Amino acid sequence: MMRIDIDGAIRLHNHWRRQFINAFAGGDYADMPLSEHRSCTLAGVLRSATGAAVGSADFRQLIAMHDRFHWLANEIVDLAYNGQGDAADLLLPELNEASHQLVVELDKLRAYREA
Repeated sequence: MMRIDIDGAIRLHNHWRRQFINAFAGGDYADMPLSEHRSCTLAGVLRSATGAAVGSADFRQLIAMHDRFHWLANEIVDLAYNGQGDAADLLLPELNEASHQLVVELDKLRAYREA
């Protein structure tokens, strides 16, 4: 049974988010697959997770929030690639909020570890 290390998952997510923000701020995202799941190690953790939480509404919400986070990251990159950096900048607060909500959803899974 592969249980999710909640603290580790939060660290993975925060690391990815920092890489994305730093790459975006520096304009270096062109060569980095940061807007896709292939560089998101949290995606791999979620795919391989087992246990009581996996079938729960909380886990489905976590997956939805994770997908939304990456959708926003993709939008930011697409806008920036298309010369709409100002519009991309306007999505950064929404990306931060999605990041916060993702961490909240990860925290909810702690209850399943204690059960």
